[in-house]
Amino acid sequence: MVGVGIYYFKKNNSLDDYYVGGRNISYGHIGFSVVATDVGGGFSVGLGGLGFTMGLSGSWMLFTGLLGAWLSAVFLIPRLFRMSEFRNLFSLPEVFKSLYGPKAAIIAALISFVGYLGFTSSQVLAGAKLATATISGVSFNNVVIILGVFTIVYTALGGLKAVIMTDTIQWIILLFGLIGFGLPFAIYKLGGIELIKSSIDGAMLSLWNISWVQMLNWSVTIIPIWFVGMTLYQRIFASKNQAEAQKAWFLAGLLEWPIMAFVGVALGLLARVAFVQGLIEFPTAEIDSEMGLPLLLREVLPAGITGIVLAAYFSAIMSTADSCLMAASGNIVNDLLGKAISISPKFHIRLSQIATALIGVIAIMIALKMKSVLELMLLSYGFMVSGLFIPILYAFGNRRKSQLAAILSMIAGGTTTSILVYSEYKIWMGLNPNLVGICVSLIVFLVVSLIDNRNENNKLYR
Repeated sequence: MVGVGIYYFKKNNSLDDYYVGGRNISYGHIGFSVVATDVGGGFSVGLGGLGFTMGLSGSWMLFTGLLGAWLSAVFLIPRLFRMSEFRNLFSLPEVFKSLYGPKAAIIAALISFVGYLGFTSSQVLAGAKLATATISGVSFNNVVIILGVFTIVYTALGGLKAVIMTDTIQWIILLFGLIGFGLPFAIYKLGGIELIKSSIDGAMLSLWNISWVQMLNWSVTIIPIWFVGMTLYQRIFASKNQAEAQKAWFLAGLLEWPIMAFVGVALGLLARVAFVQGLIEFPTAEIDSEMGLPLLLREVLPAGITGIVLAAYFSAIMSTADSCLMAASGNIVNDLLGKAISISPKFHIRLSQIATALIGVIAIMIALKMKSVLELMLLSYGFMVSGLFIPILYAFGNRRKSQLAAILSMIAGGTTTSILVYSEYKIWMGLNPNLVGICVSLIVFLVVSLIDNRNENNKLYR
């Protein structure tokens, strides 16, 4: 991976090269990169945890990913390509600037930066949990630092093209490792399909072991991210044309569900079977469902096969971490610093590389303090979605746009979700705080838009 970064380091001659891959990447590479970024280590380890606790019905979480990808391909991508300044855009905040104005773009950049910083940390945390559970004597802190440093190096050197090319390699390694080795060896070691079925509750093998509240919570968190994810906008801008971008999004949806969804939860389910059969034991009295899968790799799979599957998961982790680093770096350098100071394109690239490295170090520090991969990942998702979703959705469907409404709704939505999460307030029927944040954002946006439009009409009338 570092070699790929060095190779593309020599080919980055402009900001187009560094941040949007020269705008000429084919749909295959884009599609693999999108799904590698979206699923990544957080979802890989998180899916294992869902499989351990819920069984096969945990796969519905990534079904919302398929819906989000396809809805974005049909409604968002065509509207982006119709924008007159499309070929000059690098980031989501620049889209906000074009639609609403510079002040709205700054708020969008700050929200996106905080979200992707947390998301990068969740990937490093996933790698550390995976390694410490499967490799004896490995220090959690050391793994966080080692994984983070290598990811930082090739990402900072190579830019988006290096990220996309390594994503393709990493996703192939992931599928090859999990489908070709992880699943068949685990099933064999656990006694075959029939013994597996008899070892667990039948509900674990059902697709309907899920409540409508859980499905709604996943939907309002994951589907909107396809409309506000900085990493996804970068890949749209990197596509050769609209048709290539749409094909990439359709491909990514299918790779998420059913392929990765069922592979991930099936391995988590097999970890549950191994626990029931007494083949794995948790190091503490409290069962961490996300540790079930790493323990399965260590105790059930033979040496060598464990290494291949472990490499597959590390590939997934790095494929998401690098993309999130690029997004956060773009928010800081392009959308905030780049608008405030005048610098040459060459120095701009160097500044971007330095920012990527510094952001990576901060992400490592956050990962050292956190415990749950899925919780940190969904919190980061929720913060971005509740702040950015309503303004972007409204902008592409209406001609009259209020910058004040966009700014206030972003602040209101993101703040509401953050307060509800950190206060651990229990919402009615267990609904996700993100749903409340989106509703608050929508109400604020509509009210302020109405007032703003009336004021504009009064000025015109006078």
